[in-house]
Amino acid sequence: MARMRVLVSGGTGYIGSHTVLKLIESGHEVLVVDDFSNSKPSVVGRLEELSGTHVPVHGFDLTDTEKTDQLFGSEQIDAVIHFAGLKAVGESVAKPLEYYANNIGATFSLVNAMRRHGVHRLVFSSSATVYGDHAPVPYREDYEPLSAASPYGRSKVMIEHVLSDVAAAGDLRVALLRYFNPVGAHPSGAIGEDPQGIPNNLMPFIAQVAVGRRQKLSVFGNDYPTADGTCERDYIHVEDLAAGHVAALEHVDAMATPARAFNLGSGRGTSVLELLHAFERAVGREIPHEFVGRRAGDLPAYWADPTRADEELGWRTERSIDDMCADVWLWQSANPQGYPDA
Repeated sequence: MARMRVLVSGGTGYIGSHTVLKLIESGHEVLVVDDFSNSKPSVVGRLEELSGTHVPVHGFDLTDTEKTDQLFGSEQIDAVIHFAGLKAVGESVAKPLEYYANNIGATFSLVNAMRRHGVHRLVFSSSATVYGDHAPVPYREDYEPLSAASPYGRSKVMIEHVLSDVAAAGDLRVALLRYFNPVGAHPSGAIGEDPQGIPNNLMPFIAQVAVGRRQKLSVFGNDYPTADGTCERDYIHVEDLAAGHVAALEHVDAMATPARAFNLGSGRGTSVLELLHAFERAVGREIPHEFVGRRAGDLPAYWADPTRADEELGWRTERSIDDMCADVWLWQSANPQGYPDA
């Protein structure tokens, strides 16, 4: 694939930062736009140290249409990977207007600037939440109608529709990447997931209990119709996920349709207890936990059918649950408080 200059929005976040490194490893040039609302500037130095190259960062919010247009007018950009957006499901229920305004507004601003400046390749960070509560398992990309149970998820559904319509009009080639449950960290231990406040997801919560930041893990429900009674999810190592973005970017021109969705998952379900025990193996000791009542909205089990990504992008997951836990523990034990503020 020809070398591209790729703009990564939200490139200092958890998935964005790993994708920046993977793009550089693959021979592409990267620049980042991020307002640091859910990340820290100290990430940038670590990216430059790991990649051995300067990573230009533009610090502003993509909903600022003037600054977004100026960025495209002043930089050569061949393609965009769009991560930037608010992402906490619970917070989106409490602040729906902020989520719609930010996530959809940033995408409008970005795509308008791309069209004005002749940039046609886009990889969009979507989510498995777009399958809603009724899709048969495993989830397949051709399932319709898309739906979601939260403003966060509905913003992803809306953006997928918008991008598909723009692509159908001939203005865009867009890969819609539907993530399952990203976990793991860079094998160096230098970058990883650093959630602000109380973690919304299972893996960072387990890691914070293991490192002593939290007392114990609460397991929400042990009476689901699964092998051990706990919820099952499709976990994917963030390094595999980052590789999926590079694969999508390098195949976007050859896709069967101008807009095409791809599941990025392993195709396997792993229960809460299985993940917990894998993390205990990585740490070498038991991790305190207790069973509590079910959490509203949690589905018993779901996972991806990743066949399309395998057949069309040549991509599949390579890392195991034990790999994911070992890499998270390396990151968390080396950075018990996450990234430094400065």
